[in-house]
Amino acid sequence: MTLELRSPIDERAGISIPDEVSILSTPFNGTVGSKEGDEYQVKNNIIDLLGKEPEFTSIAQSTNHWKLTAAIYEDIWRKRSLSLLSGEEFPIEKEHELLIDWTAPEEDGFYLDLGCSTALYGRALKAAQKKANIVALDFSYQMLEEARLKAEADETDMYFLRADGRELPFFSKTFDGIVMGGTLNELTEVLKVLYEAKRVIKDDGVFFMMHLTKSDAWYGRLLQESAAIGGIHFWTVDESNKLFNQAGFNVEEQLVKGIVCFTKLTPS
Repeated sequence: MTLELRSPIDERAGISIPDEVSILSTPFNGTVGSKEGDEYQVKNNIIDLLGKEPEFTSIAQSTNHWKLTAAIYEDIWRKRSLSLLSGEEFPIEKEHELLIDWTAPEEDGFYLDLGCSTALYGRALKAAQKKANIVALDFSYQMLEEARLKAEADETDMYFLRADGRELPFFSKTFDGIVMGGTLNELTEVLKVLYEAKRVIKDDGVFFMMHLTKSDAWYGRLLQESAAIGGIHFWTVDESNKLFNQAGFNVEEQLVKGIVCFTKLTPS
């Protein structure tokens, strides 16, 4: 099925993305655009709707644009992080099982990995349902380059899109599901991104969320207060649930392990 984007300059204009862009075994380079005349570069299968580097509003955001961060993020940190943060053995395989169970990707469905980093969630969805259509979106070109390399190595075809989560380039009710792993804590305009997620998800869609909550321990609070200086934000479970409700989502299921919180959201 063809991916249809909404033009960043005209919300009524569509941009049809060739299926070939998602086939990573063959590099795709060129441009895509709408009938309004706006064009966007595609380099090595990565569709870039932003062009120039965005203005950073936090240290956390700027470090995501470092090649070193992208290179070490998944293998050095992400695959071990949940065991460290939850205080118990929590391998990446267990996280993937929960992701697939709650999201239940379907054949020909469209799924958005929002703030994808190295597309860990997107690749897991595709592994579980080969005929699903996956869009991995991030505003860091370096993260998307690393995600593409990992997906190609896994022989996992998907779309890679560089765009801003605060202004998602999709028409309303495009996605059967949205997944987000850890990105919520780094957002500077949380509600704006959540409102956009609500707009582009179908009425019967599922939003799988993993984020970190406020620590109950005094030393954990000290560390989190230091992280806040760099742009990392934390909420209690109740506070985060209020954010989800405010954006138009219901909390269907939730699993809390230490400061790690998994949530299954559905549109209200």
